[in-house]
Amino acid sequence: MVPTGAYGTWPSPIDARLAAAHEGLPEYVGTVGDEVWWTEPRPAEGGRRALVRRTADGAEQPVLPAPWNIRSRVVEYGGRPWAGAPRAGAAGPLVVFCHFPDQRLYAYEPEGTAPPRPLTPVSGTGGGLRWADPVIHPDGDEVWCVLEEYTGDGPGDVRRVITAVPLDGSAADDRSAVRELTDDRHRFVTGPRLSPDGRRVAWLAWDHPLMPWDGTLVMTGDVVDGGPFTAVAPVAGAVDESVCQADWAADGSLLYASDRGGWWELHRIAPGGTAATALCPGRDEEFGGPLWKVGLNWFQPLDSGLVAVLHGRGTTALGILDPETGELVDAAGPWTEWAPTLTAHGSRVFGVAASPRSGYEVVELDTGTGRARVIGAAHRDPVDPAYYPEPQIRTFTGPDNREIHAHIYPPHNPDRVAPDDELPPYVVWAHGGPTGRAPLVLDLEIAYFTSRGIGVAEVDYGGSTGYGRAYREQLREQWGVVDVEDCAAVAEALAAEGTADRARLAIRGGSAGGWTAAASLAGTDVYACAAIRYPVLDLSGWGAGETHDFESHYLESLIGPRAEVPGRYRERSPITRVERISTPFLLLQGLDDLICPPVQCERFLARMAGRGIPHAYIAFEGEAHGFRRAETLVRALESELSLYVQTFAIERFDVPLLELRK
Repeated sequence: MVPTGAYGTWPSPIDARLAAAHEGLPEYVGTVGDEVWWTEPRPAEGGRRALVRRTADGAEQPVLPAPWNIRSRVVEYGGRPWAGAPRAGAAGPLVVFCHFPDQRLYAYEPEGTAPPRPLTPVSGTGGGLRWADPVIHPDGDEVWCVLEEYTGDGPGDVRRVITAVPLDGSAADDRSAVRELTDDRHRFVTGPRLSPDGRRVAWLAWDHPLMPWDGTLVMTGDVVDGGPFTAVAPVAGAVDESVCQADWAADGSLLYASDRGGWWELHRIAPGGTAATALCPGRDEEFGGPLWKVGLNWFQPLDSGLVAVLHGRGTTALGILDPETGELVDAAGPWTEWAPTLTAHGSRVFGVAASPRSGYEVVELDTGTGRARVIGAAHRDPVDPAYYPEPQIRTFTGPDNREIHAHIYPPHNPDRVAPDDELPPYVVWAHGGPTGRAPLVLDLEIAYFTSRGIGVAEVDYGGSTGYGRAYREQLREQWGVVDVEDCAAVAEALAAEGTADRARLAIRGGSAGGWTAAASLAGTDVYACAAIRYPVLDLSGWGAGETHDFESHYLESLIGPRAEVPGRYRERSPITRVERISTPFLLLQGLDDLICPPVQCERFLARMAGRGIPHAYIAFEGEAHGFRRAETLVRALESELSLYVQTFAIERFDVPLLELRK
């Protein structure tokens, strides 16, 4: 007979260290000859990103040891940080990568004995020189990539261009040796994509105040030996049309994913043509997503003329699209989420996928046989899967009868049942972005709570991606309203139906989710406490130089033009509504965060001083926006659990006590 135990008191084999060890996912998959390479997290190694290769015999091995950290800081969120290519007549491949601490590009020959050699110089101006989305030119003499160059000390003193960096190292100490292929007429650009014949190039561009999910342009130009691109012109996109990716098909057609029809859909411009044709229209599914990082891929043209595509509504699948017939065939398998990183080699397609029963893995699809299999970063159950939560995909009704999408994870533990007369506590998780969504995948942080008897509700509030542009634009000028209302509506619905204990509801979130959590405490009486990670708390300060360039005009769409609605910036900020906050909270902040800097938390806490509200503030040295180090992840998770234990009066003594001060 299974013992009875109160919710929140259940013993669990999923501790904070186990959850921390599985934080993050493989990214930026690519092929180098017949090998598959990718980056993956190393929480136990200071949170660095390692570059990993899968050799022909199936072995996985790091390309470089610690402390090499393969990660770009372009637009602070980064972008594709490496490119590799086999070399005719050489002993092995060449890889070019961005090293996080100094942001220089390096060249490295893994089969040789020499260490990586720098290709780009260091600049002492502002944020320096940063590089992303590299492509090794077929001629083998240059790597083409995005350069983000700071011209002053302010976050907005920056220009971005596409450049050609010589592979011979002549630019390692000479900025003038870096050849600029575009001018800086546009504030943001993605990396170049060469046409099959090498004569044409395509990239994306956009400008403030637009974010890339608002409006982007597909730019094309002609390649000229030794000079910048010529005949540069936009061929698709607009201020109200988001294109998230563009690339060339084998026949010279230009493919791009545009949301001009209300969903990100794949379009094609035939060689020599100007008109675009939708390749898979009318499905009311997304074939793209928000371009938070430079170099994300939702589709991959194949040599056969077929196109590998990621698509779905709320979840994603990998499919093979025949652009001539519109036929779309999905890969079989358990995966419910595919990361926006696809590559191909011959008839094989490679991506990164996860499911509610498995973490993110590198997956290969053989388009000839239709077989899909895991080939790298394979999920291995660290505990009995019986302790994993079972998600429920649900749609709730919010204010004005609008739909709210959510994943509900009830408490679950094979070793305990709850008393019949008790309802469980629940924590609402507000995702970051806010232009993003919650993936339907195994998350050991969720399992950490559900296996202890605390439910989790992940809410894709209005403004989330994955449900079309109209759903995404519900948050336009409504940040701090719609997101707060939708999260509260889900929490209250769970309580009304008898799923959750109304007196033991909490909310947690990071970044934009941290804003929603804090705004919820200031704007509702639904929650008993909140766990707030690296948040926005003061709109007036954040939008006036306290964040990075990429999001410096984001509030123009989320809140409204500052010049027209200045009062709205004050009225919605949690920092100006501290008198309405009456419940405990936990603030977690990285001291190196340039996106949501510590000063936001510091000002907020100064306003809260003397109000008698129990709270804790933990600031982490060496952490930026989003935690990466194992020790940070452990302390953050255990502190959050302690907050709930104390607030919900749970009898549990196996978690370090979080000191709540008033």
